[in-house]
Amino acid sequence: MAAEGAIQLAWIGRGAMDPDSLERVRRQVERTFARPTDLRVANGPPEDTLERRRGQYSSTKILRWILTTMASGRRKVLGITDVDLFIPVLTYVFGEAQVKGAAALVSTARLRFTYDERPASPSLVEARLLKECLHELGHTFGLVHCSDHACVMSRSNSVLDVDQKATQFCCDCRQRLWGLMDEERDET
Repeated sequence: MAAEGAIQLAWIGRGAMDPDSLERVRRQVERTFARPTDLRVANGPPEDTLERRRGQYSSTKILRWILTTMASGRRKVLGITDVDLFIPVLTYVFGEAQVKGAAALVSTARLRFTYDERPASPSLVEARLLKECLHELGHTFGLVHCSDHACVMSRSNSVLDVDQKATQFCCDCRQRLWGLMDEERDET
């Protein structure tokens, strides 16, 4: 069980994910947010989150599932999956999060390919995964999208957008994040 204020990364994919890659992402998340971060493997996502007509999984339904099965106390839970995600108004999403909430989700499905649909290198997939994990966790602390295209909180509509981002928060987002994290600690 994760400690209060901790972050849990949960692999909820259908296939296998390189455990070394997940561990490197876990360590970077822990460093970035200065919170204990652990990694677990869970069964999921549930079959009822699959929209058969689209051949994709509802990220919103998976978030609800994470909230009811994994989130407890004051910790954040980030589900990482390999299934293709969508929300009704978009063709696909790289992830989704509750703003100022406990749950977030990131998918590697679209991160595994280049802009022209060729397989991306494992190191590129890992870098993209880290960026999207930091982005979605930023939302759980209360950050919104940033207009600085290099900031990890900038919006990503394609893998090219993900590739342009840094693995860091811009100065403004970093200051806001630390303030939001302090507020969250003060609420306990």
